[in-house]
Amino acid sequence: MNGRMESIRTLHPAYFALVMATGIVSIGAQLMGLRPLALALLVVNAAAFVSLWILTAVRVARFRREVMADLSDHQRGVGFFTTVAATSVFGSQLVIVLQRQRPAAVLWIATFFLWAVLIYAVFTALTVKEDKPSLADGINGGWLVAVVATESVSTLASLIAPAFGESADRLLFVGLTFWLAGGMLYIWLISLIFYRYTFFHFSPTDLMPPYWINMGAMAISTLAGALLLLSMPLSGLLRRLEPFLLGFTLFFWATASWWIPMLLILGFWRHVYRRVPLTYNPLYWGAVFPLGMYAVATRRLSDVAGTQFLVPIAEIFLFAAIGAWAVTFVGLLRRLLGLTTP
Repeated sequence: MNGRMESIRTLHPAYFALVMATGIVSIGAQLMGLRPLALALLVVNAAAFVSLWILTAVRVARFRREVMADLSDHQRGVGFFTTVAATSVFGSQLVIVLQRQRPAAVLWIATFFLWAVLIYAVFTALTVKEDKPSLADGINGGWLVAVVATESVSTLASLIAPAFGESADRLLFVGLTFWLAGGMLYIWLISLIFYRYTFFHFSPTDLMPPYWINMGAMAISTLAGALLLLSMPLSGLLRRLEPFLLGFTLFFWATASWWIPMLLILGFWRHVYRRVPLTYNPLYWGAVFPLGMYAVATRRLSDVAGTQFLVPIAEIFLFAAIGAWAVTFVGLLRRLLGLTTP
């Protein structure tokens, strides 16, 4: 087997986090008035989105056994949820950067069906398998991509709702239910993750980049809530729920904000105190995405809550996300050019 086919055989299901990260940084750039950067990242993301789906299709066709093994793997299986979130984020890019709602609506339908298939396929596979790891070995922050995937159905639904005319309220009802379901899913999963944090041995190698999804899952929940609030003129139900929507949106933002110092401290402990080197890993895209999502969510929250003093915070995190994206993208290019070892 040549090196190219081996790379496809071992392709990590979570590689679509590249599309998630690139898309949200592009959206943030557009919202902050950096349109040339937003357009450039849209081009990069279109190429990445198409390429990853081609590679995934080849992997499914040629290496079905490996794909099925990944599906029931406690570490890699949840990575499939990045395909859901990536499809939604790319659709959101089309709406926000290009104002193209029709193709975005097609991508929302794809997002919905990917979610419906994968959320039950992965969790069923993990439930019925006979040999299971311990909690310490089986769960990590990457599991919260399930929350991100669920909330991503809601975010894109809100963005395309104006194009549906009289049916917009039905689409927003779907968005509302996914927003609530994602919040409930976060409570279930973060309880297990926090328990694993505090009651099991924790080594620097355990602190993988997806732990930033602890924050990112709450950031996208904030964004989903803010977009529902912005969509209130299209739905009588949302208007009646305004205090509830705003309260829980602020709750989600506060939770995301709480995680940031904790994750920075643990990152310092891992890379400075325990001297774990920073080398390229596709899972690092799962750390770039939360930074960009926090910036976008904070910017949208400032619009709906009238808290314009939060805008500078959104700008700081956007530039942090741009820097993190650039460093990670250079690492990807070096890997593709063979300048670093896999």
